[in-house]
Amino acid sequence: MALSEYEQRLLEQMEAALAAEDPKLANTLRGAHPRKLHRRRAAIAGVGFLVGLAALIGGMQLAQWIGVIVSVIGFVIMLASTVVALNSWKVVEGQPGDDDFPDPRGVFTDRFDEQRRPTDDF
Repeated sequence: MALSEYEQRLLEQMEAALAAEDPKLANTLRGAHPRKLHRRRAAIAGVGFLVGLAALIGGMQLAQWIGVIVSVIGFVIMLASTVVALNSWKVVEGQPGDDDFPDPRGVFTDRFDEQRRPTDDF
């Protein structure tokens, strides 16, 4: 159910008053930008990858069965960290505002469409 114009204006005034009165609280209530959350998640996944790599290498130095178990756990941590990092990075790259470079697929399809259009030159 949509708000009326009066309610929208009242809500905007309340938000502006809150931001003016306590900017730190207003920023906390707004929450973090999704791009920042995914960048943070990708960075944590990078640290997890390094921890998994250390466990993998450290497991090779231990006794037989314990070393195998630690190495397998390290590999699983590395794999999970890679999947999380790639998914987070894909979301960060796909956010609006990253139009610095045109999509090469779009350029190709535009040229392809132009070539297939019928011309009046007979």
